[in-house]
Amino acid sequence: MTLHHGQQVEDGKLETMRHSAAHVMAEAVQSIFPDAKFAIGPAIEDGFYYDFDLPRPLTPGDLPLIEDRMAKILASNQPFVREEIDKAAARRLFSTQPYKLELIGEIEDEKVSIYRQGSFVDLCRGPHVSSTLEIKAFKLLSIAGAYWRGDEHRPMLQRIYGVAFDSQEALAEHLKKLEEAARRDHRKLGKELDLFSIHDEAGPGLVHWHPKGATIRRIIEDFWKEEHIKRGYDIVYTPHIGRLELWRTSGHWEFYRENMYSPMVVEGQEYEIKPMNCLGHILIYKTRLRSYRDLPLRYAELGTVYRYERSGVLHGLARVRGFTQDDAHIFCRFDQLEDEVVGVLKLARFMIETFGFASYQVYLSTRPEKAVGSAEIWEEATNILKRSLEKSKTDYKIDPGEGVFYGPKIDIKLEDALGRAWQGPTIQVDFNNPQRFDVTYIGEDGREHQVAMVHRTVLGSMERFFASLIEHYGGAFPVWLAPVQVVIIPMADRHLDYAKKLQTALKRLKVRVEIDARSERLNLKIRQAQLDKVPYMIVVGDKEVTASTVAVRLRSGEQLPPQSFAEFKKTIRAAIKNKK
Repeated sequence: MTLHHGQQVEDGKLETMRHSAAHVMAEAVQSIFPDAKFAIGPAIEDGFYYDFDLPRPLTPGDLPLIEDRMAKILASNQPFVREEIDKAAARRLFSTQPYKLELIGEIEDEKVSIYRQGSFVDLCRGPHVSSTLEIKAFKLLSIAGAYWRGDEHRPMLQRIYGVAFDSQEALAEHLKKLEEAARRDHRKLGKELDLFSIHDEAGPGLVHWHPKGATIRRIIEDFWKEEHIKRGYDIVYTPHIGRLELWRTSGHWEFYRENMYSPMVVEGQEYEIKPMNCLGHILIYKTRLRSYRDLPLRYAELGTVYRYERSGVLHGLARVRGFTQDDAHIFCRFDQLEDEVVGVLKLARFMIETFGFASYQVYLSTRPEKAVGSAEIWEEATNILKRSLEKSKTDYKIDPGEGVFYGPKIDIKLEDALGRAWQGPTIQVDFNNPQRFDVTYIGEDGREHQVAMVHRTVLGSMERFFASLIEHYGGAFPVWLAPVQVVIIPMADRHLDYAKKLQTALKRLKVRVEIDARSERLNLKIRQAQLDKVPYMIVVGDKEVTASTVAVRLRSGEQLPPQSFAEFKKTIRAAIKNKK
């Protein structure tokens, strides 16, 4: 999606207003806690936050009081005034503010800029609005803990989040969207629908898949394998650990170490739990001499990897420490590379659209500051990705400096039902590892040539993709993915035999079906099936038994006209077959 120039300008104005709102919030907090220590308060997407070191923990009940103080500050029409002072004066001004003093010490310039409004002064580059009256509509949302500089070895601060918009109408619309997002939160629905859990006693960021969640995962994985085999991929499996020397050779230990776990020693050798699957696929490739006629080789693996993520950034299934990638690596000749990337783009588009993501954004991520390989190699790899995108008629944006250390990449970000972006497929060209591991093939000329290597996922990780599915559908999965597709509800015990007969027939069609035979009121059982978001409810009583029909309800509450069981079987078989 391309931003128009006017939209960029408008977003810039909003960002400035939101940054100013953070300063107003800090002034309000200072009026309540005169001894508060202030860290940083930037604008973020849709809003702002500020980190504080306060004499007591904040509670949700504090937010209305802070909001009230902010409203009075806004109404007082305070100007935002910028000044430049030398660093010595700045140190005197912020002598009781240790976090500001630390920031001042890191500024290379001789002078620093400060902003004043009312009784509050802050170390800040700006810009800000001219007056507090320009902050039109705001709301404080929540309180969270945040380590200073994101380092768990530094003090834990209290962060207040807020949102700000240029009108009350825009604010109200955003708050409504937040309510819907909270309703769809995969962590909440994961518990309510009995899909997965994460346990402190087992370790944060480590997912336990419950039967219903595991059912959906199995369906996704079976579909994934089937589609890959159709397209010439071979399924492989690789170990979860390997000698540390592998990761030294690849460059991960040098460039990615902060995201890897500490090595373990086995019989005097250091081993590392794998953060990536690629090295195992390289080793499989290298088990025999390869000819140009063998290429391309496509190895695919649902490989579980482990990466160290700070506890403060873990977020349900969306940010975890152990996850399964729908990983694959393509080994090909250089003259095959563009076509292979185009093929991956087609597969990625097919997969995400099948799962119901009609909108997505594509980014081409270029060389980061920390990278291996020459500028010429990077330029060649980047141009190959550009040509592949253009050949497949894919609109894309450049994402500067966001490539991985060994090569540029294509990122596809999915848009869910609320228009939020989720990280999805990635496609990376790698010239680094084929060089480091001497990955070659014998060409037509009888000589060894280096392979071109493509790293790619077409869903991302099972965990994060599942999180996006839950929130996209609000837990109401399409029929083909629903862990329970049909619940049969007999109205009385005398209807149970008929219910079992229907269940047996549906199971023969591989429909996931349950019977709710509890001695509860009919309305309660229907309500429970709706809460469980089961697509179809079949209610059977005397009339249905006599006529060999079914009364079908949808999870939306809609009652379908009476129909024969044969008709219903056709309906559900079509929904499953067509991935509806």
